[in-house]
This record gives sequence, C-alpha cells and structure tokens, in this order.
Amino acid sequence: MSDFRTTSEYPMIPLEEAWRIVADTVAALGPVPMSLTQLQGLVLAEDVVSRCDVPPFAASKMDGYAITAGDGVSERHVLGERGAGDAPGAGISPGTAVRIMTGAALPEGADAVIPVEHTREVDGLMHSMRRVRPGENVRHAGEDVATGDMVLRSGTVLGPAEVGLLATLGRPEIQVFPRPRVVVMATGDELIPPEQPLGPGQIHDSNSFALLAAVRAAGGVGRRLGPAIDDEASLRCALLRASQDADVVITSGGVSMGTRDLMKPVLASLGTVLFGRVAIKPGKPLTFSTIGNTPVFSLPGFPVSSLVTFENVVRPALRIMAGHVALWRPEVKARLTHAVRHAPDRMEFQRAIVERRGGTYWATTTGSQVSSRLKSLVGANALLRIPRGTGDLEEGCEITALLTNQPETEARR
Repeated sequence: MSDFRTTSEYPMIPLEEAWRIVADTVAALGPVPMSLTQLQGLVLAEDVVSRCDVPPFAASKMDGYAITAGDGVSERHVLGERGAGDAPGAGISPGTAVRIMTGAALPEGADAVIPVEHTREVDGLMHSMRRVRPGENVRHAGEDVATGDMVLRSGTVLGPAEVGLLATLGRPEIQVFPRPRVVVMATGDELIPPEQPLGPGQIHDSNSFALLAAVRAAGGVGRRLGPAIDDEASLRCALLRASQDADVVITSGGVSMGTRDLMKPVLASLGTVLFGRVAIKPGKPLTFSTIGNTPVFSLPGFPVSSLVTFENVVRPALRIMAGHVALWRPEVKARLTHAVRHAPDRMEFQRAIVERRGGTYWATTTGSQVSSRLKSLVGANALLRIPRGTGDLEEGCEITALLTNQPETEARR
C-alpha cells in the first residue's frame, strides 16, 4: 500500500484564479434546433425577426357589431354574423352592420366595433345606444408585431411568454443552446446505494443524488454513474466512459491526500489537471481537469464541500455552456445575529438563513459548519462569504451573503 502524501504537487490558488481558469476553458455548446415544446428555460441562439404582421388582419377586440363609424346613423341593417376563423365574406356599407365575435376579421368597409352591451337588435335592425370613433375596439393588422420587427435577441432566456410569441410568429422550431449533458459519479469503497442496508464501514451514497439534483436545478441534463470503487483501473474506465458520453463530468471524493485518493493521478494520466487545490473552506481539494475536450469537476467527498463547490464553480460553468449571460446569484450586505468563528487562512462560505427586517438583512448561520453535516444546508438560503485573512466576526458585523434561493442576475466576472 502507498504511503500517505504529506505535501501536494498542486499549489493552493485563490477562488478567483480558479474561476478564471474554468471560465477560460468552458464555452457555450453549439446551437441546435428545438421545437416549441422543448424551449422552456433554454437560451435563444439566434435573433428572431418577424416574418409577418401580428395580427395578420384587422380584428374585433370584443363581441359586438362591425360598423362604419362615420355613417352618422344609430340604426343599421344587420347583414349577418362573423366568428373568429370565418372567412372575411362580403363587406358592409354605411347604414349596415355585421354581428361580430372577439377575434374575428373585420369585414371590408368596417372601421369600428360597437360593443354588444351598447346595442339592441330587433327584427334584423341594430339600434346603437352610443357612438364609437373610427378604430375603436379594433385590433389593427401588425398592431402587436409588424413584419421586420426585431422580436427576440440571441441570448434571451425563453419563458412561457417568449415561447408563446414564437408560436404566434409561426416558428415551430428555433435555434437554442442545449442543456449540458452531465454525468455525475461518486467514488469510494464505502459507498452503497440508499436502498441497500448498511454493512460494517459502509455509508449510503448521498453525493451523487444531491449533485444530480443540483445539475437539474442548474438547467443541465444529468445522469448517475457508479459509485466507483477506489481502484485506478476502475476509475480510468469509468472516467473515460463518462467523458465520451457527456459535455461535463462531475465526480465527488478521492481528491484529498489519502492513500486511496486516486482521482488526481488518474485524471493526470487521462488528460490535463488545470488546478488541484483552492483556498476555500469548505472545498480545498476541488480539482478541475479536462479529458480530451470534456471538462471534469472533481469535488470533495464531504457532502457540504461537494454542494458548496458546485454552487461556487460548477453551476456558473454549466450556465456558460447553456448560453446564459447571468451567471451569479445576487449578493446583499447582511448583519450577523451572532458571533462567527473563522480561520483566516482561507475564504470561507458559511451556510445561513438571511432575513430582511426593517430594511436590513440579518444573517444567522445554520449551526455547526463542519463539511460532513449536510443538514447545515437544509433550509439555508444563503452562503456567507468570509474573505481570507478576516478572522473571527462579532455579532452585528456586516458580511456579504450570496442568496442561493434566488435566480442569477449578475453577468460574467
């Protein structure tokens, strides 16, 4: 068996430097055409210019009677009825009207609609109880969108309104940046699936399930592989298979200094390790590599370390690959409701609940911050970022809080 390693060959770099390396390595995936039913939450990869007027014809905004507003009469002969979807049919002339439904095309010669509640029809004659102006209650051709209008720009995140607008424009398919395909793999001889009873020295694999959920919450398409055992040949096989069938690989465990922490040497043999340690707590052993053109994020094995490093590094990287411009959660300045201990050698992210009271944000940590305590993330809505070199903080101190329950608003930094 190998001896313990007492030093690492990888320098411990600041988080800002680690992020620059990641951001310089990953890029938006190639655009693909997708149908309207697949677009929700995706990023548009082309400008959309309208090829038609919306609506394509003058239409009634309400149920009533289509008339010529300037004919100067209050009693008009009703020539017929027109519903939405009916062909235009014959036109009208002064002194006549057509009964019309909301959305129906105006007959030729009509320039206004008088609402049905302001009329009375008897024996084919419509009596109007008020006058209307030309254009009143009419939705004109091109009123919403005109031919040639720039409707949506590349980079727009597609929500229900945008998808509906594309359908309105007759665009059944559009170019978008696809969701990154992510393989998640936990490693460790001690890991067994949650459905199996624990044996001596065993624990249930939680990381791969938590990370899979995090991938999906970030907009990726994830699947699990493993758990993989702590064996070089097995890890090589699993990593090669994952890297050939995914846009991103995420592993957890095997990146520290133990005799069975084999992830870094295996990654070095398969590709390039771009960094192997980051000056953050939790998450110091965070490792970033490439196998061919596939980025590989190797996260620490402790559950909290795994999810916090995902939040700080992997999530924004997945958003770049999905074509997003906004990469970062909003930040606020909050005051501590209690004292917080902090070792100054690394930047630390403490899990917390942030509440706004009286115009001030207040932050309360979720108890013990040890990296193995996954419960410290349950119910947390923020990460408190304590800079390197800060030391302990007293009650009432102001601190930066990343609001992890809010969507990203900030662009690349």
